[in-house]
Amino acid sequence: MSDAIKHECGISLIRLLKPLEYYKEKYGTAFYGVNKMYLMMEKQHNRGQDGAGFASIKLDVQPGERYMSRVRSANQQPIQDIFDQINARINTALTENPDYKDDVAWQKKNIPYIGELLMGHVRYGTFGKNSIESVHPFLRQNNWMHRNLIVAGNFNMTNVDELFGNLVTLGQHPKEMADTVTVMEKIGHFLDDAVAKLYKQIKKEGYNKQEASPLIAERLNVAKILKKASKNWDGGYTMGGLLGHGDSFVFRDPAGIRPAYFYQDDEIVVVASERPAIQTVFNVKFDDVKELDPGHAIIVKKNGTVAIKQILEPTERKACSFERIYFSRGSDKEIYQERKKLGKLVFPQILESIDGDMENTVFSYIPNTAETSFFGMVKEAQNYLNKKKEEQILALGPNITGEQLHKILAVRPRIEKVAIKDAKLRTFITQDSSRDDLVTHVYDISYGSVKPTDNLVIIDDSIVRGTTLKRSILKILDRLSPKKIVVVSSAPQIRYPDCYGIDMAKLEDFVAFKAAQALHEEHGTTHKIKEIYEKCLAQKASKDKDVVNYVKDFYAPFTAEQISKKIAEILSPDEIKAEVEIIYQSIEGLHEACPKNLGDWYFTGNYPTPGGNRVVNRAFINFFEGKNERAY
Repeated sequence: MSDAIKHECGISLIRLLKPLEYYKEKYGTAFYGVNKMYLMMEKQHNRGQDGAGFASIKLDVQPGERYMSRVRSANQQPIQDIFDQINARINTALTENPDYKDDVAWQKKNIPYIGELLMGHVRYGTFGKNSIESVHPFLRQNNWMHRNLIVAGNFNMTNVDELFGNLVTLGQHPKEMADTVTVMEKIGHFLDDAVAKLYKQIKKEGYNKQEASPLIAERLNVAKILKKASKNWDGGYTMGGLLGHGDSFVFRDPAGIRPAYFYQDDEIVVVASERPAIQTVFNVKFDDVKELDPGHAIIVKKNGTVAIKQILEPTERKACSFERIYFSRGSDKEIYQERKKLGKLVFPQILESIDGDMENTVFSYIPNTAETSFFGMVKEAQNYLNKKKEEQILALGPNITGEQLHKILAVRPRIEKVAIKDAKLRTFITQDSSRDDLVTHVYDISYGSVKPTDNLVIIDDSIVRGTTLKRSILKILDRLSPKKIVVVSSAPQIRYPDCYGIDMAKLEDFVAFKAAQALHEEHGTTHKIKEIYEKCLAQKASKDKDVVNYVKDFYAPFTAEQISKKIAEILSPDEIKAEVEIIYQSIEGLHEACPKNLGDWYFTGNYPTPGGNRVVNRAFINFFEGKNERAY
């Protein structure tokens, strides 16, 4: 994606099902779990590079021995930083105590971070918050082992105000109105309640306080706690949690908005935001890694039993399509095919744009995430040319000469690596005039790859704001002197804010919104903008389930083609010589390419939870009132 978007988070949970001695014997180290967690987090670093955290729990330790460890970092390379800290502690302990380098029991007792239960998290800083206090996992401590709770997630709640109010009603005093704190305290409240009730019951059965502890761990119903805690949650989430005594869970929202995958065998249970991370780190097959069903939780009890439990009734599946287009790693088998198909399905529009002139058209892509959709686009171009070749050969019949045949077969799509991203370039000057000149050079070009008679077709995975296109890409591509530049987005027009974990909160940031606004001005329909504002305003006091997304009316008067044409005008720099056209994927094409991930609210405004409609209307109110603030 040429536009930088803060997005997503990634979680990893590992539960070792055997004693640590087993891994020492089989894999040569008691730090097997720590090593695997490092790899899991690195394989998901695409999901977050602003912060990282790690937590571990040791099972069956004696009172007075430390059993929970946590380390977090908001440094420039946070994953590397936290594992440097972990390795330093491990190496110091082993250097100072060389006699214990093979003593797993001593290591477990004396070295932090080693444990049977581990959780990792990577994040992007959203809401302008990127301090260490915002980095997961979050910790809720208590002297009762069962009441200790560690939480990390990939999520955003749309109704934080309501959830915060519920906690206050329960008599709590949360330290801040943030969704992570609110969610953790909600789970913590019902965890405390369940432990207290179990203790009371077990005491009635004649057990003393010390005897009650293992029985509480055995009887604690994690699924029931999650059901009570999540009753009023509105958002997209994959939530991971560790309880101090050794239970763990990962819980996915009812619409399946945020992703979650798991694998288990007799040695390990692992859960992650992305399937290929599990496949690569544990060398397992695609079919061995299962998707966690929406509304369900995978729960691992302290005794190692694993259960998949329905926590909330699943709603219509609306798994995020943006995961497939851009955010998730393209090494996933299904995502790779889907991205190729996105490129394939947009080809007919490209062919129309270039008037079928394949001979004078160069195909390329904006590095690096659009590469896979580029393959799909080019393959479809090849299929088109093969069909044309077949028609030509059949038309010439048996009298075709070798020269004619060679000439026909020699025609193929012209493919070049035109744009090159200079990843090392940093725009360090803050003066606007100087900064804009530097931004122009974030991309470089392959000189001589395009002729003045050529169309240049260049595909991006999505165009959100279009800022980099206008300031950098189009200017630098124009230096190649093509007669026409066709910029293709493998995703449809992004028109609506996200409120489930991706940092796209303001309508006026979207170039599609700016284009529609310009069209209203041209058509003399700006009075409709005020009407939409008044409709949004009238719903402020309505319950979420009754709120209608009136922002759809803002786009309704115009076709997708009209908006695309206006976007091309907005993004074309004044000094550019080539004609510029911008082509977007259709909604139908998106659904055909990603049939299992129909969460398309960015493009259609069809939000999967009631809170989404309230957020988009609030975003419109902010826009109309000139408030430069987030809608959630």
